[in-house]
Amino acid sequence: MKRPWLVILMPGLLAVMAAVFVVVLLVVKLMWGWTVPDLFPGAVRTGLVARSISWFTALKLALFLGLLAGAAGLRRSR
Repeated sequence: MKRPWLVILMPGLLAVMAAVFVVVLLVVKLMWGWTVPDLFPGAVRTGLVARSISWFTALKLALFLGLLAGAAGLRRSR
């Protein structure tokens, strides 16, 4: 095997990526619950905007925001 360091580092890198993934989902979910009801109280009261979001919705929102940030970064680098 030519790259034994890759085999040694791979489990650690996967663990770090999984931890970052969970932390990002937690931050998105907590930020939604903390900011949205205060910013849009009327919309939350009438049911137009959710007071809290599920983990799957937090995942979709994080992916969408990541794509937007990536597109903005690509556009800026040109």
